[in-house]
Amino acid sequence: MPREAPYLAVADVLRARILAGEWQIGERLPSRARLSEEYGVGRNVMQRAMDRLITDGLLEGRAGSGTYVRTPRERLRLVRSRHRDRGFGSSSCSEARQRGSADAWDSHSEVRVPAPEEIAVRLGIRPGDLCVNTRYEFLAEGQPVQLSESWEPMAITDGTPIVLPETGPLAGKGVVERMRSIGVVISTVVEVPRPARATRAQANLLGIGVGDLVLQIERTIYATDGRPVETADMVIPDVRREVVYEFGVDRP
Repeated sequence: MPREAPYLAVADVLRARILAGEWQIGERLPSRARLSEEYGVGRNVMQRAMDRLITDGLLEGRAGSGTYVRTPRERLRLVRSRHRDRGFGSSSCSEARQRGSADAWDSHSEVRVPAPEEIAVRLGIRPGDLCVNTRYEFLAEGQPVQLSESWEPMAITDGTPIVLPETGPLAGKGVVERMRSIGVVISTVVEVPRPARATRAQANLLGIGVGDLVLQIERTIYATDGRPVETADMVIPDVRREVVYEFGVDRP
């Protein structure tokens, strides 16, 4: 039987001590060096154990100060599921409304924005080709829970009623339905989730600390002919939301 990773074992012991009240909410834990010596493990192992407890919402790191026991917060569940929602992959407000996880949102679109090199690669276009760039901010119970930045090539939507995602006859309906209305059928959604630390700009918008854990999801939506029709970057604060991927099973 595989042995549990050392950092997970250390995290379990620290978790038990925290839940037993050995350190009170708001109290600073001993330094990583001291805890590493106490448990006879390397500092890297202790760092990973504490990062695990930060991810679990039991601890919070404060830059230049240390690691503290945090006030427990309920994390909203964000389900990423094609099975539940035919509009899966939408970065629009319709997704938030259907999930019930966001009760307010704001969006701002700019047209004829030259595609940066990285975005151009993801969309299969040339750097500088014109796109519609839309930024979203989602709130739940008054707290910011997600940021999203979307890019759509204007070569696909220019001159159509759907050029702006949040205005027009299909405002807020999502990428799949909007594209279908102009004869572009979506076949595939690819999402790449990566853990990251909040930048200053992200922290300011999300109301979290600089360097707090976030989940970044790079998503690209493809038409049946293989063309990428939209790509987006979503930023989700770990302390506010847990992301769950749900997959249906194809029947014979």
